[in-house]
Amino acid sequence: MHGTDAHWRVPPALPVVKVAGALLLVALGLFLADGDRVRIGTASLAALGLLVWGVRDVVAPVRLAADHTGITVVSGYAGRRHLPWGAVERIAVDTRPRLGLRTETLEVDTGESLHLFGQYDLGAPPTEVAGVLRRLQAAYASDGPAR
Repeated sequence: MHGTDAHWRVPPALPVVKVAGALLLVALGLFLADGDRVRIGTASLAALGLLVWGVRDVVAPVRLAADHTGITVVSGYAGRRHLPWGAVERIAVDTRPRLGLRTETLEVDTGESLHLFGQYDLGAPPTEVAGVLRRLQAAYASDGPAR
């Protein structure tokens, strides 16, 4: 990502934790299955899901980037989508209590699509990222056509 003013990525330890969790699920499945194919299959399927999720963190670690042209977001499994500053209608943080904890989600709204990012996607608190994005948008949106 040449020329990016800012980018946010998955913390490097997160894919390691997911792969280790997948290995642990397989080991537990084999240990606790007692020859039951359904238990082994269920544990293996859950491990595969966790492994695929961890691989995505390695293949597409940068979830969000911003430069003078706009914002680039991860799209699909590991693709990228560029959103020009003029297309970004709203940058907000949704804060909710969840399981006794406060969770924040960064929302980038283009009117046609909504892109959501949690702290583990960004490697930083969504409130901080939103502040940076708003400053960049204010600085760069005036350079281009009026919105």
